[in-house]
Order: sequence, then C-alpha cells, then structure tokens
Amino acid sequence: MLKARSQALIAGAISAAMFAGAGQAQQDAGVPDFSGLWGRDSLNLESPLSGPGPIVNLSHTQAGTMDMNRLVGDYNSPILKPQAAAILKERGERSLRGESVPNPHELCRPEPPPLLFAVQFAFEMLQQKNEVTLLYSHDNKVRHVRMNVPHPADLMPSGQGDSVGHYEGDTLVIDTIGIKPAAMSFVDPFGTPHTDKLHVVERYRVITDGKGKGLEASFRVEDPGAFTMPWVATVTYRPNRAQALEEVICAENNIGFAGEQFGPTPEEKTPQF
Repeated sequence: MLKARSQALIAGAISAAMFAGAGQAQQDAGVPDFSGLWGRDSLNLESPLSGPGPIVNLSHTQAGTMDMNRLVGDYNSPILKPQAAAILKERGERSLRGESVPNPHELCRPEPPPLLFAVQFAFEMLQQKNEVTLLYSHDNKVRHVRMNVPHPADLMPSGQGDSVGHYEGDTLVIDTIGIKPAAMSFVDPFGTPHTDKLHVVERYRVITDGKGKGLEASFRVEDPGAFTMPWVATVTYRPNRAQALEEVICAENNIGFAGEQFGPTPEEKTPQF
C-alpha cells in the first residue's frame, strides 16, 4: 500500500509539474518578444502629431538641419517653468560661445529616462519573469526593471531612479520615479533640467512600417517642478545587425573637455597596502 501511495504521489507531482509548465508556457506565449539588438542612426526625439513635445534645438546649420555642435534648447517653450527656462537659456548661451557644457553622458554619470533616449544609440532587452534588464551600448549602462510590483513606499532616490514594469497586451510599460536631481540633471542633450518630481512612463511595442520591423518606444514625461505640463516623445529602433553590443567606455577621470575643467582629479588618499 505504501508503495502504491508513493507511486501515486510521484505521479501527481509529475502531473502538477507538467500542468504548471504548460501554464507557464501559455503565459510566456502571451508576452511580446523584444529580444535581440536594437539601434538607430540618429538621436532625435520624435515629437507627437499633436500636443506638447520635447524641447527642440534653436541652432541650425546653413543647410537648415539642427546644429549638434551648438545645442541651444528652445527656452521659450511653453512647457518650461521660468526657473527651468532660465537654466536652459544659460546653457544654450554657453554653447553658442563655444564653451563646453558639462553633461552626464560625457562625465560617466547616470543616464535615467528620458535622457538615455537622447544619448544612447543601441540597446538590448533581456526579458525574464520577474525582471526586464536593459543593456545600453555607451559606457555599458544597465537598467533593472522589476516586473509586476509597485514602487517601494520608502523609496530612496537614486541616479537611475526606481523602475517597475508590466505588460499590456503587446506593449511593455515601464514606470520610473525617484530620479535624484543633481547639478547636471538633464532630460535632453540641451541641458533641460528636472527636479525630484520627475516621473517617466515608457511604452515599448514592435511595429512594422515602410522601413520594415521596428521597436517603437514612446514615453511621457511629467515634472511639475520643471514643466508646466506633461509632454511626450517617441524614438524608433531597428534591428541591429551587430552580433553583440560594442564596448564603448566612458573615461571615469574625464575632468576636462574643450579646455575647460569639470572638477578635481579623483584621488585615493587612503593607502591600499
């Protein structure tokens, strides 16, 4: 009898495991596949068809295209609060004078959303049950997105902020808060600042258009400390033919750029041996 009972228990366990595995497979089958490398050949943020969009460059070349050597964000934009507009104007004036404007990308600092959309060309997404990991090309930046959980009640602000996500049909939604403001708190390459109230919601989905397969990433930015209203933008990635992300390292001791000092040279004052 004991032998028969053991066999029954084993059979039941195997059946339960098979059922659980089938259920998990069905669940996984409903998750959109964003695997592979994704990239793009420009860093422009696409404005929405209607409604408020991202800050644009006021500086243009003789050909009429945006002059990326002179980054002058539109400080007259109605989405900006006066203090944010003043900071953006000062940074634009420095750029016009040929002065370097320190930014997180060049100084190896954290690149939270939405800044990362304006400075990173390529990324790879690793989808797991409880976490989505985003690997970016420049400086090997990494983001960890916890799935199907809320933000912690006692959230500690950080450079990358706290990101949680979930799926809505064919769309991955990532919600980020708790991005710690700093002296170089940028949301774009022009130097538009943000405050500790910054809230970004990203939405990823696979699309097919005239250029073929793509990964559309749209995002909504809200920060009542810096903006008068929420605004949205979109970037579109294409499959990257590279076999792996290229290693692009940011120099941690990059204290000078265009002849200007960014800060003191890091020094280790405690003997190691």
